[in-house]
Amino acid sequence: MKAVVYHGPFDVSVETVEDPKIEAANDAIVRITSANICGSDLHPYEGRVEFEPGSVFGHENMGVVEEVGPGVNRVQVGDRVSVPFNLACGTCRNCTEGFTSACLRANPSGQPGAGYGYPMMGPYRGGQAEYLRVPWADFNLLELPKGGEHELDFTMLSDIFPTGFHGTELAQVSAGNTVAIWGAGPVGLMAAHSAAIRGASQVFVVDFEPDRLKLVERFGATPVDASNSDPVEAIIELTDGFGVDCGVEAVGYQAHDPAGEEHPAMVMDGLIAAVRATGRIGVVGVYEPQDPGAATDAAKEGRYAFDFGTAFTKGLSIGTGQCPVKKYNRQLRDLIIRDIATPGLIVSHELGLDEAPRAYDQFDKRVDGWTKVVLHPAG
Repeated sequence: MKAVVYHGPFDVSVETVEDPKIEAANDAIVRITSANICGSDLHPYEGRVEFEPGSVFGHENMGVVEEVGPGVNRVQVGDRVSVPFNLACGTCRNCTEGFTSACLRANPSGQPGAGYGYPMMGPYRGGQAEYLRVPWADFNLLELPKGGEHELDFTMLSDIFPTGFHGTELAQVSAGNTVAIWGAGPVGLMAAHSAAIRGASQVFVVDFEPDRLKLVERFGATPVDASNSDPVEAIIELTDGFGVDCGVEAVGYQAHDPAGEEHPAMVMDGLIAAVRATGRIGVVGVYEPQDPGAATDAAKEGRYAFDFGTAFTKGLSIGTGQCPVKKYNRQLRDLIIRDIATPGLIVSHELGLDEAPRAYDQFDKRVDGWTKVVLHPAG
């Protein structure tokens, strides 16, 4: 089969690799119809986290079940499915408590949490390929309506839509709340969409990339351009001097200013200043325990010197962590089916698998208009 293969920083190619096979009784093989390029894929692509050369990229996947192992009895051949990026056993202590993002069995390294085609997430190939092996298929796969309807919406169920929703859950967004989101990338936009669905009265999204800011209003939010004003001052003024009730961090450890200079604590400092006393912050932007390429010595060791003193003084609640996709994906699927949620509006490019190297290059360089890329292995 064809797949997107990593060779080193800024070097990917589409190659023929061995087809996946049923390896355990509870496996399924999924024929991939859509696989997205995620902002998190850029971390290994840029060499900011170690990734084994020869690995296949892709943790945002959906498709149709082609084959099942003898132990699979819920999922059937021909089912259209979404594949959560968390790969989970379904029976360990964390899985049974709903924390499928921290499965204790799926990652042979012993680190909680496993996933497809990503560093330190286990030996599992990614789905930017024609086919994907899914272990514990009955537990992991989410059935979708047959056919091709809502393809671009459903393909967001594997990661970014649940992750954006998770940010609003961590921040406890409820009806009437005001919300500030730092980052108008795919996850930030999905957090804005989620906040609107949850009944927020005002939603602000901070960024400085013009093409991303243009998308903010599609999801019922107000763009705040950090390139020509202080976003904290703007948000406080727009909330009558109070600041917001809730904040979502959707940028992560590579936060940088409009000039491209990295400031690892910049986003957390902004949120702590913009969220009112006793408010809540959800952090879903990725922070790494080690980052040799970081801008500060502390950040290289995973230590981020944000303004914790003010956060403590204001009594802010801060929730963090990778999204347990299965906690949300069924409900979000149903919102899509009923035309309440339209996450597919974020898509800027639909490309064949052979165009993946160009897509990585353009997406990584933040070329204008390259906001979310969906790859279709069948063309």
